[in-house]
Amino acid sequence: MSDTNTKIEELVKSSDVVLFMKGTKSMPQCGFSSRVAGVLNFMGLEYTDVNVLADEDIRQGIKDFSDWPTIPQLYVKGEFVGGCDIITEMTLSGELDSMLEENGVTFDKEAADKIREANA
Repeated sequence: MSDTNTKIEELVKSSDVVLFMKGTKSMPQCGFSSRVAGVLNFMGLEYTDVNVLADEDIRQGIKDFSDWPTIPQLYVKGEFVGGCDIITEMTLSGELDSMLEENGVTFDKEAADKIREANA
């Protein structure tokens, strides 16, 4: 296993929820990263953000690691969940809530409901 893969594995396991994104949760650098970070922030989720723009090895390595071609990428309890479209769909369907609850991840259920109401 390469150093990059080892580093990514450690990052993925470093916290219950990890978002590999372009930019940071307070300053996203692309629309898709901004949307996912916005959802997580609005839902009051505690998560680790990894700025792939700060590290070219991580930027390419995370795509190889997950076998997923795009960024952002969300991990919950070390498992790859998906990118922007998948997270958006899961948020709107309530699937993300269920997955977070099953994994014991704290979030604001009312905020999640508000997102669904606003997009109904």
